[in-house]
Amino acid sequence: QVQLVESGGGLVQPGGSLRLSCELSGLTLDYYAIGWFRQAPGKGREGLLCVSSTSDHRVNSADSVKGRFTISRDDAEKMAYLQMNSLEPEDTAAYYCAADWKYSTNWCSLKGDEYDYWGQGTQVTVSS
Repeated sequence: QVQLVESGGGLVQPGGSLRLSCELSGLTLDYYAIGWFRQAPGKGREGLLCVSSTSDHRVNSADSVKGRFTISRDDAEKMAYLQMNSLEPEDTAAYYCAADWKYSTNWCSLKGDEYDYWGQGTQVTVSS
């Protein structure tokens, strides 16, 4: 049974940082690209960053988070991470990790429709 479980969300002040974690189980992680997405109330889902399944861990990033957010993965621990710095109130949203079967493919997509498995999400609120 495939499970993705996010953690690390919470309330943070503008300018602060958070690190989200995603624990993945039930799949051969080497075959999957991993992506982070978010959805704010009343808005559509937004792809933020993804990292390829290949050993070079190639990253694709949305312009809205370049220079502020980074993605990483630890296949041995079956974990993925989203480091978020310089947070702004506009970053308030539910954040989701997802896995996309892309065996031996050194790119990844920010289109959520391409992803096969999703976590339940973790809420991030940026407010003073």
